Amino acid sequence: MTGEPTGRPAPRSPESGPRSEKWAERQIALRVSVYVFVTHAIAGFIWLLFYLGDHADK
Repeated sequence: MTGEPTGRPAPRSPESGPRSEKWAERQIALRVSVYVFVTHAIAGFIWLLFYLGDHADK
């Protein structure tokens, strides 16, 4: 008799509801912020290497 309605509401999982959506949005925003920061840090480091290489005594 699997799949038959029992008249009771289904138990709510911890991942359901508006609170979990808010948390998921925060996680995505944090992840994007970290990716943007790390990408800019790596690009800045590479730029610094080129700058120092261009101004090195040859």
